[in-house]
Amino acid sequence: SVPFLIRLFPYTLTKFVFLNFLAFPFFVDLRRPELLLNNTISLYLTTEPDITVGIWHTVPASRAPEAQSKDQRWYEEALADDHPVIIYLHGNGGTR
Repeated sequence: SVPFLIRLFPYTLTKFVFLNFLAFPFFVDLRRPELLLNNTISLYLTTEPDITVGIWHTVPASRAPEAQSKDQRWYEEALADDHPVIIYLHGNGGTR
């Protein structure tokens, strides 16, 4: 009967099987990564009309002294320099 209920109510599958509504660690504002990670800021990209993707930009430890107390503009300019960029795609749970 469980497969039948999942087929009948697909919302149940996404919410109670995958538990994508849970964010861990609890009670952490993931829109402010600078409170959790050093040299990290939150940026937003508009990929299509009405679709915005949130990203974190973390500079490597070798650039940490340079990144201290810099604003968002510095991080955006750092993306355009000659250093390589690594993109990590973690999933679709609604959090970063």
